[in-house]
Amino acid sequence: MLFVFRYCRMLEEGSFRGRTADFVFMFLFGGILMTLLGFLGSLFFLGQALVAMLVYVWSRRSPQVRVNFFGLLTFQAPFLPWALMGFSLLLGNSILVDLLGIAVGHIYYFLEDVFPNQPGGKRLLLTPSFLKLLLDAPEEDPNYLPLPEEQPGPLQQ
Repeated sequence: MLFVFRYCRMLEEGSFRGRTADFVFMFLFGGILMTLLGFLGSLFFLGQALVAMLVYVWSRRSPQVRVNFFGLLTFQAPFLPWALMGFSLLLGNSILVDLLGIAVGHIYYFLEDVFPNQPGGKRLLLTPSFLKLLLDAPEEDPNYLPLPEEQPGPLQQ
């Protein structure tokens, strides 16, 4: 739970600041893709895969951040998902769930951050407009003039 809280918070305050609908869409995309791939691979408990996906997306968007791993190792953020997978392996867990999360995180990262920046590339993951209407703050009209009673008085400025 600590990893979910920490990396959700860093993503929301960092690359998703002011883009709540895009943040929710990342969860929907990842959840649906993980469920489909997990069903094909007979993986039914995907909480760790969700954590791996969040950590992967954060680490790829924060490549210069130095991470201290349990006070033992210090390395660049893009190595964190792999270190967590190695730690999971040391604990005797299957790495398939971690690999699924990393794969889904990579697919999201590639479609959202890499492919659109390639020559001839375009954004393939578009957040549905109903999510933007529901979750994002409406954009202010630059031509909007507030009513005189809504404008701050000389003492309120």
